[in-house]
Amino acid sequence: DNSFCTYTIAKEMFTEGRKLAGKGSCPLMYEWYGERYWGAAHGLAGITHALMDMDLKQEEQELVKGTLRYMIQNRFQSGNYPSAEGTEPDCLMHWCHGAPGIVLTLTKASQVYGEAQFLHAATDAADVVWNRGLLKCVGICHGVSGNAYVYLSLYRLTGKVVYLYRAKAFACFLLDKGSKLISDGEMHGGDRPYSLFEGLGGVASLFLDMVRPSESRFPAYEL
Repeated sequence: DNSFCTYTIAKEMFTEGRKLAGKGSCPLMYEWYGERYWGAAHGLAGITHALMDMDLKQEEQELVKGTLRYMIQNRFQSGNYPSAEGTEPDCLMHWCHGAPGIVLTLTKASQVYGEAQFLHAATDAADVVWNRGLLKCVGICHGVSGNAYVYLSLYRLTGKVVYLYRAKAFACFLLDKGSKLISDGEMHGGDRPYSLFEGLGGVASLFLDMVRPSESRFPAYEL
């Protein structure tokens, strides 16, 4: 059945994650094209996020929590997160790489495990996104739309209006100025301008979710 299939996949994910982690400080580690990524699209944040949707044994839950604690302890001094293990430049502020995607995973961890440290880390990272997350791209993967979902996720979890305000501020920026900035060449509409993750499809998804923010979900990521 489906539960058996998903657990079989999860078991393999833990086996491979522990193998690559070896005797390092991080309980789980994964590699993609030779890089040990941390982000939601290709790395630790995305993998642990998926694992938290599965029925895990206690030992497996501790591996997930330990991996998230490792990331929190080794974030940049600014509060942002590296794109990959050992990466130095603190420059990426995207769902795919950096704090925005990791906020969604930490918010999920707070919801699943009920531990305050994950919510505290999520809110700290969300403050960094607020200061640095108004990007020159529109999409949800590495643009303003994706960063707005940071605040929708925290709003659903905490009910705090400040997060709804911040999501609305990012959405209003796109609504008021996005089209003109794209036509003027000051903002990138995406290599695939109508796609969900790079282009206007993601903007449309955000606008629809702003109508009912308590029911919002980052497309294909938050279940």
